[in-house]
Formats: sequence, C-alpha cells, structure tokens
Amino acid sequence: MSDQVSEFYWDSTYAIALSLLEHHGDRDPESVGLDELAHLIERLPGFEDDPAQVTEQHLLDIQSVWYEEALNL
Repeated sequence: MSDQVSEFYWDSTYAIALSLLEHHGDRDPESVGLDELAHLIERLPGFEDDPAQVTEQHLLDIQSVWYEEALNL
C-alpha cells in the first residue's frame, strides 16, 4: 500500500467505503447511525469535502457500499 493518501469527497462512495473498512474494520456498518457515519468520514485521512455539503443520500450510499464490502471480507 502506498504512503500517499488520495483525496476524496462526498461523492467518492467506493473510496470512502474502503477507507472506512481500513480504519474502522471492527465496526458493524449497520450499527452506525448517519450522524456518526458523517463524523467518521470527516475524520478519514484524505477526506477533503465540506462537511456542510453532505446529504442523507450520500451517507446511505456510503453505508450500503461499506456494508457490502464488509460482507465480502
């Protein structure tokens, strides 16, 4: 894995989901509420977007992909 951190934004659903797996792999995506999910994402290395720009749909999409990727491990 590279030491370089890629930048990503609210619409970088797959990249965020993979980063959540890497940094919060011990968490069950289904047990994370949307407010907590937003805070987890905002603290990820490489996250560069404006926290005020998030929508519920962004969070639901990210949570769904995070869940699907966690099942595939």
